[in-house]
Amino acid sequence: KTLAALGLAAVALCFLGVNELIILLAAGLLVAAIRWVRQRKSTMAGAFIPFWPNPVSLFTAAAMTAPAVAAPFTLGSMFLVFAKIGSVLFGSGYVLLAFLRTDFVENRHWLTESQLLDAVAVGQFTPGPVFTTATFIGYLLGGGLGGVVATIGIFLPAFFFVAISGPLVPRIRQSPLAGALLDGVNVASLALMVAVTYRLGAAALTDWITFLLAGISAFLLFRYAINSIWLVLGGAAVGWLVSLLRA
Repeated sequence: KTLAALGLAAVALCFLGVNELIILLAAGLLVAAIRWVRQRKSTMAGAFIPFWPNPVSLFTAAAMTAPAVAAPFTLGSMFLVFAKIGSVLFGSGYVLLAFLRTDFVENRHWLTESQLLDAVAVGQFTPGPVFTTATFIGYLLGGGLGGVVATIGIFLPAFFFVAISGPLVPRIRQSPLAGALLDGVNVASLALMVAVTYRLGAAALTDWITFLLAGISAFLLFRYAINSIWLVLGGAAVGWLVSLLRA
């Protein structure tokens, strides 16, 4: 029940505009604090309250720091953005979409909602992980060289962190407090995926055909666990046929 309530709160904070990193960190720390208090069975919970971030102040800070106009684009700045995302991303490749929307659509205005949706589709049916979405975004923004820079930027941190954390992760998971921290971050990751799915769905579902395609795809995915590449290709074929009929 605690994790479910935390997930709902994380979704709400995401829609309020609180930064994704703050949501992930705060969720992990909160669950760890609750686990610590339950283990000690004492009144030490009050010690955490003065230091707990105020969601209203976090939202205000995020709103004040968000640029109102498009930031200048360079390959170097794009590399740093993807390196940052690759360094802090946790939970699932699909959490990437929340970070991409915040950095590229909302903050820097380098992409539109439609372009991000195109990148998501490309990342779904191309070989490899969802992170290939970054390659397509780099190509959109900087051509072939941009695709290479984006790919290196988002994958490079993983090689470093896997090398240094691989031997430590099993030991960390055995710690009750560290396990609670990871539980909280996992729930927050799921909340971010819910929020970005809603936002991208609002941009993608524009008429009865798109709603029908979404319903059929969801049924096939949940009922038969069909590979997502066939759903994406099938949707593309339907979209192409509809465009021909309308023409």
